[in-house]
Amino acid sequence: MKKSIRKAVSVLLAIAMLFCCGMAVGAQDDATGIQRVSCTVAGDAATQRGFCWYTADDCETAVRIFDADGRDITASLTVEVTKQEFEGNVMHKAFVSGLVAGCAYTYQVGDGAAWSEAGSFTTDDGDDNLNFIVVGDVQASSLENFEAAADIVGKAYEVMPDAEFYATLGDFTNDSTNEEWDLYGEAFSAVNMNTTLVPITGNHDRVDNWFDHMFALDTTESVQTKNGVNYSFDYGNVHIAVVNTNDLIAISNSQLEWLKNDMNSTSADWKIVMMHKAPYSMGKDIKWPDAQYLQESLAAVCDETNVDIVMSGHDHTYLRTKPLNNNTVVSQEDGTTYILGGTPGTKRYEFRPFVADNFVPTEFIDVCISQKTGYGNYFNGTDFDSQDESNIGGCFNTVSVSGGSLVINTYIVSDADGSMKLADTYSVTKEQGENVPTFSGDNTTSKAEYMANVVPSFLRLARYAFTVWLPRFIKALPEIISTYIKTGTF
Repeated sequence: MKKSIRKAVSVLLAIAMLFCCGMAVGAQDDATGIQRVSCTVAGDAATQRGFCWYTADDCETAVRIFDADGRDITASLTVEVTKQEFEGNVMHKAFVSGLVAGCAYTYQVGDGAAWSEAGSFTTDDGDDNLNFIVVGDVQASSLENFEAAADIVGKAYEVMPDAEFYATLGDFTNDSTNEEWDLYGEAFSAVNMNTTLVPITGNHDRVDNWFDHMFALDTTESVQTKNGVNYSFDYGNVHIAVVNTNDLIAISNSQLEWLKNDMNSTSADWKIVMMHKAPYSMGKDIKWPDAQYLQESLAAVCDETNVDIVMSGHDHTYLRTKPLNNNTVVSQEDGTTYILGGTPGTKRYEFRPFVADNFVPTEFIDVCISQKTGYGNYFNGTDFDSQDESNIGGCFNTVSVSGGSLVINTYIVSDADGSMKLADTYSVTKEQGENVPTFSGDNTTSKAEYMANVVPSFLRLARYAFTVWLPRFIKALPEIISTYIKTGTF
């Protein structure tokens, strides 16, 4: 209840700030070209936040923070700012420390004279109750499609108004151009400014350092930032590691070591990994070696470190595995559950039936749903040809943690009539206080260490590709060809 009250207060404060600023704010936004504003987790979720925004012209970089009473408290905080010309615009970042846990704040970004509209966020209070939202790939190119995805995120906040943050599982845009990021910023402005965002790098975000230039994140432990960022944080009794699956095609040995150390360094009751490429899927991308490789490399780390949930995107469908350990179905308390989070957007994929038992054993799959019309769109326990029109729509996931209980609900908002259905529910309980840290100390990777691991990382992926993936692909090739002849899909 107290979190719901704080969230309501935060929203009301944002509205009040907008009212007080009036038309002047709008004029300042037009004059300065302030856009693409986001508030992100950047270090300690209880005391820190990161802000990123863009201007068309070079100007000073400033942020101001207001407490619940509307007082400007910026002078009492530690604020570090940077700016850089990037792709014809100016990127601004501000990292704020010294916030108080469990408090609602409003903020503005700008140049110290002209300011953006007011945004809001609430810091983590550190208790055992946490609600958050997870969505898959937006991957749009037009304003219409960006707005359709943003509407689904809005529906998610209607279902979970007290969500403390939301995560996007990669592929924010289709081609990662200035035009598309402008459209993304326009469509998602309201949600990105009035909550905390946890962004994950997608393969469409990897080009030309776009991802690291769009979000203010704690990159101190990222093994590299050229094609994405890996980072982690605690939120209440949940530890979340964000993995970059663009790292040396899939994931480098350096990042695997980072993930292992990171998961072994926490005493949080729940361990969650978020990433873009999905190790288990019935979509079009699982047939390639980069995604398949994660079944061996990343899954082994999750097994060893007792990760509870892995959430990923990339294949624009929804899937939940049974609990797995060593690529074998096990009991819930002994395994990791992998969830492919669907998409809130309009770009959706159909199943590839040839994947079953060639690339992903059917026995691994608990629930599988395609949101695309014109095809069989759910797994009935035997095949993937069953049809349910209510599956055609945008998808989002809510995650609720209360002490030793975790519940993930997956919803689909119908394209036909806007109705919402609960498409899947997954719940798990556990004893609290059982995660004992076994790693402490430095978990950073020097450039020399990373470079020394480049060749071994490629060799490991190549070995897997030739000894595991290629035989699977050859075995599946007749079905792949047959599917292409019948449907034109590959």
